[in-house]
Amino acid sequence: MANLWYKNAIVYCVDVKSFMDANGDGTGDFIGLADRLDHLERLGVTCIWLNPFYPSPRQDNGYDISDYYGVDPQLGTLGDFVEFIEAAKDRGMRVIVDLVVNHTSDQHHWFQSSRADPASPYRDWYVWRDEKPDNITDGIVFPGVQKATWSYDHTAKAWYMHRFYKFQPDLNTTNPAVRQEILKIMGFWLALGVSGFRVDAVPFLIEPRGVLTDKPMVDPHAMLTEIHDFLSWRKAEAILLAEANIRYEEAPAYFSAGDRMTMVFDFVGNQQLFLSLARKTAAPLRRSLAARPEPGGMGQWAVFLRNHDELNLGNLTEQERDECFAQFGPKPDMQVYDRGLRRRLAAMFDGDQTRLKMAFSLLLALPGTPVIWYGDEIGMGEDLSLPEREAVRTPMQWSPQANGGFSSAPRSKLVRPVIDKGKFGYQHVNAAIETQHRNSFFHAIADMVSARRSSPEIGWGGIDIIDVGDDEVLVLSSQWRGNRVITAHNFSDQPKIFHLSDESIGALMPMLTESPSGPLAGDDEISLSPYGYCWLRCNGERR
Repeated sequence: MANLWYKNAIVYCVDVKSFMDANGDGTGDFIGLADRLDHLERLGVTCIWLNPFYPSPRQDNGYDISDYYGVDPQLGTLGDFVEFIEAAKDRGMRVIVDLVVNHTSDQHHWFQSSRADPASPYRDWYVWRDEKPDNITDGIVFPGVQKATWSYDHTAKAWYMHRFYKFQPDLNTTNPAVRQEILKIMGFWLALGVSGFRVDAVPFLIEPRGVLTDKPMVDPHAMLTEIHDFLSWRKAEAILLAEANIRYEEAPAYFSAGDRMTMVFDFVGNQQLFLSLARKTAAPLRRSLAARPEPGGMGQWAVFLRNHDELNLGNLTEQERDECFAQFGPKPDMQVYDRGLRRRLAAMFDGDQTRLKMAFSLLLALPGTPVIWYGDEIGMGEDLSLPEREAVRTPMQWSPQANGGFSSAPRSKLVRPVIDKGKFGYQHVNAAIETQHRNSFFHAIADMVSARRSSPEIGWGGIDIIDVGDDEVLVLSSQWRGNRVITAHNFSDQPKIFHLSDESIGALMPMLTESPSGPLAGDDEISLSPYGYCWLRCNGERR
């Protein structure tokens, strides 16, 4: 049986160029990241997910790749990458990397060859049309920024498809040569020690939009089976984490009883979670959890609060989205693409650590594998003066020193400006201050991570939702191998008292609470302060 390490993993997402600059050129690098692994070890991270670090013109934060087999020179060398992998392995951490193969950069030599000559072997690696396609504005991903999904190339004298920005031409994944190349890319990075891939834009990757062919189309999801089979053959314990903003009814085709994606991000649950936080009631999240299908086979959902993109609220109704906007981003410059918020978690709560801690505790209590965005563990804010999603990608704040300890370069040379003003400036919010004080936000999050890692019931056992007669409280129970953990979260700004009436619960041992005195106040009567939480282990015997 394969090693199902991801079931109880804590995933930490890092943008290498924004994390730590070791050589003083203003851009984070692999040597700097390796040097800061102690911070992640202290937090309790078991898996690092790297945003794209490949050679790139960097018009879209590295998601416009010009070479799949290298490291951006500003971030280091392949040797530095392998040294980082070994340093992570020494600390018991795995590494997964972004697999971005829906599109390439228009600077990639495949596209340059494709556009230069209709007879090029790479011509059919992209999606071309001689005539202007109908409805070139259909399916725009970035409303207000992106103009079309087809663009005319004067060199090729033809139109090419791009689901994202015009400098990111779509690969033709119906072409067997393209699919073979994708497997070769995977094999290369697996050989260098990665433990899997976060697969970018999966619904677009498998949907052969714009391709003209006389051949019958194969099941688009079959490509996911191909990728999974190759991965299993090369490295049985490696995983595939799908970025797929899909409806729950679509999920079975992505998991396919364990034959396709290992994990899928729960975008539906994430949006209902923020609606619950905005309304100060657990009801939307509770309904979402009840409706969420169980992954087939050994599959797993991945859960998150914030990530490297906007907080996408596109699946909510307009009224629900407006409620979230009003609570977490009321100003127009806080919103983006007519659907999302370009803010970090701490800023959305205006630095209210009580609510932030509850949100983090909730993340770690949800069934699935939790994913944390770098800097959220110390309560970093965003820089709304930066364009689009760049606002949440500012350099990691390590200390009160110049540039937040991120780099010794002159400020003008930094890959992005550091936040140096307001309550979220690096002078006030940084890892050095947080890790030195035991009662800090960082240590509270580290304690939660420790509780989650010592509760494999949550990762392995799924959940039961316990009805305690109060919509503002979410109580979850997880059981596995005869052990049971119960978590409770108060979404409201009022104190709560509730009872657990299940006779099988037995004595309750507090694992984690927001107050040192513990949550118990009598025989299975549990009290929670406003935005309070508690984790309880059941020992199976009545008191």
